[in-house]
Amino acid sequence: MQMLNNFRKGINFGGWLSQCDYSKDRLDNFITEKDFRTAASWGLDHVRIPFDYNILENNDGTYIEEGFGRLAKAIELSRKYGLNTVLDLHKTAGFSFDYYSENESGFFDSEKYQERFYSLWEEMAKRFGNDPEHVAFELLNEVTDKAFIGKWNAIVKKCIARIRKYAPDTLILVGSYHNNAADTVFALDPPYDDRIVYNMHCYEPLIFTHQGAYWTNDIDPDNRLSFEESGCNEEYFEKLFSTAIEKAEKHNVPLYCGEYGVIDVVKPEDMLKWLKCINTVFERHGIGRAIWNFKEMDFGISGSRLDDVREEVLKYL
Repeated sequence: MQMLNNFRKGINFGGWLSQCDYSKDRLDNFITEKDFRTAASWGLDHVRIPFDYNILENNDGTYIEEGFGRLAKAIELSRKYGLNTVLDLHKTAGFSFDYYSENESGFFDSEKYQERFYSLWEEMAKRFGNDPEHVAFELLNEVTDKAFIGKWNAIVKKCIARIRKYAPDTLILVGSYHNNAADTVFALDPPYDDRIVYNMHCYEPLIFTHQGAYWTNDIDPDNRLSFEESGCNEEYFEKLFSTAIEKAEKHNVPLYCGEYGVIDVVKPEDMLKWLKCINTVFERHGIGRAIWNFKEMDFGISGSRLDDVREEVLKYL
């Protein structure tokens, strides 16, 4: 299995250009230069930047130069502080991973929506595809239903072919269904070329990492669970990741975990135990990753609640 030399340890800047109110104040001030500087000071090598299509596109599909300028500035700040960048399309016209608060549907059955997706990535490739050592593309965040995987594999192949006209060497991250679950990586097609990365997310066990979550019907928000009660250990993650590792090894493709983390209602000591556990498995198999999330979004690790354990936490990112 290939290693991701430039994208080994990172952090998400979620809630900035995605999952937000899109106000000018939010876009200008939620993440600033000092946050890039802080991420670099933590010994990280990259940031993952989720962005929504409506940052870059009007309703008619025409482009918004200010939005592309924001991504360009983010890449510039990353490079200033020695960080690399994963540009993650978190929402596209017709699809969002978030059933509960986004009014997006129809992508997998609409040639019109798919063409907008291809065209947007072509534009991204034209603008940001000339620095393959430092900028990677993540095609789409968290495909949801298993029923989509056949169509998704076909869309991936076509989209990468369109990107490659302008960005022949850029790393392209591809995740599978059930929200990029590790145990669905096996369902992805063989890689388009030797610059593809298999992408997964991990918030398992969900009853531990998402306890108190108010946005999903899968969790009773009143339940609380300690790390010991979760049943989590290294063997748990070894088993969970086993088919993804097998798939990556079969095709000699790097494996990356674009999101993982623990909700902020969990005691810092328990969060640290979970991070240490999953990090051990990441390191054992050379899996690149980016923790969710730098700031707020119910998972932020830059706030004062982790001040007493921050040095330990940073060891296990």
